[in-house]
Amino acid sequence: MPDHHDDVHDSAAALHAALRANGITLPSLGVDLPSFAGSYGVPLVALGNCNVATARKLAKALRKAAEKS
Repeated sequence: MPDHHDDVHDSAAALHAALRANGITLPSLGVDLPSFAGSYGVPLVALGNCNVATARKLAKALRKAAEKS
């Protein structure tokens, strides 16, 4: 059985690195601590809030990635 606690931290770090490689920073990106104790069963990665410029950069990067696949 996978250790979801390690996986959620690794996933958040990988997402942070991928976003940073595209010039994007989500200041609130991290692990959603309440989800560890919640009934959801799997810890969640919290994407948090971002400003309009960051949202546009993220949308552009996602569109570009979608075009390649």
